[in-house]
Amino acid sequence: MSTSRPRILVSNDDGYFSEGLQTLVEAVSPLGEVWVVAPDREQSAASHAISLHRPLRIKEVRERWFSVDGTPTDCSYLAVNHLLKDNRPQLMVSGINHGANLADDVMYSGTVAAAMEAAFLGIPAIAFSLVSRGPFDFKPAGRFARALVTEALSRPLPPRMLLNVNIPGGVEPDGYVITKQGRHSYGNKVVEKEDPRGRKYYWIGGTEYAHHDIPGSDCNAVFDEKRVSVTPMHFEMTDHGRIPELSGWNLQGFKQHGPGGGA
Repeated sequence: MSTSRPRILVSNDDGYFSEGLQTLVEAVSPLGEVWVVAPDREQSAASHAISLHRPLRIKEVRERWFSVDGTPTDCSYLAVNHLLKDNRPQLMVSGINHGANLADDVMYSGTVAAAMEAAFLGIPAIAFSLVSRGPFDFKPAGRFARALVTEALSRPLPPRMLLNVNIPGGVEPDGYVITKQGRHSYGNKVVEKEDPRGRKYYWIGGTEYAHHDIPGSDCNAVFDEKRVSVTPMHFEMTDHGRIPELSGWNLQGFKQHGPGGGA
């Protein structure tokens, strides 16, 4: 059944019970009819994994609020193509993540993946993350989310729009910056340990954080300026600058053709 209020889909990667998701729901509930479809457990760093080799189960937690025993991508896919297929949402929002999704983080982030899947399916989407390692005060992030979603719903949006938003933790931001992806590193340390049976196991993912000083980047905005970063993203990953170089390669026994099968 259609409704005069815009339909807003909410998901995340921290689970349907998380404080960040509840804050985001509270922030956008006055703006439309909110549906929550989120993982039944934490799925941080799930990236864009999708479940193709096992069945998925959906549980209705309460009215318009569902948990899925799958990945963040599964949640967006099931929401758009099944639960809301007869009246697709006008906007999808993901988060608020417990931690940053800056720079290269977007390649691993389940929060961004949930939004990206919705955008793949033609639903404009925004991913929100709180840049903190705790304690987590989501109130400033919630206020920014409401302001951004209010503005987004007031205008026609391209169906594959994807915004990645990071809110600095521990401060009240005095504004926001439209940014590009930065570069950062958590270090490359691998911790090797041994279990009680003498078998080795490994922890990956370092803790030695550093970011590059790139003017206009999301990292600079959040860490150096203490402002919210709003980064528009797209799905084109072709390295166009590399094409001329590759065109000069000579593969013995194989003829190179132009795009579209030409010579």
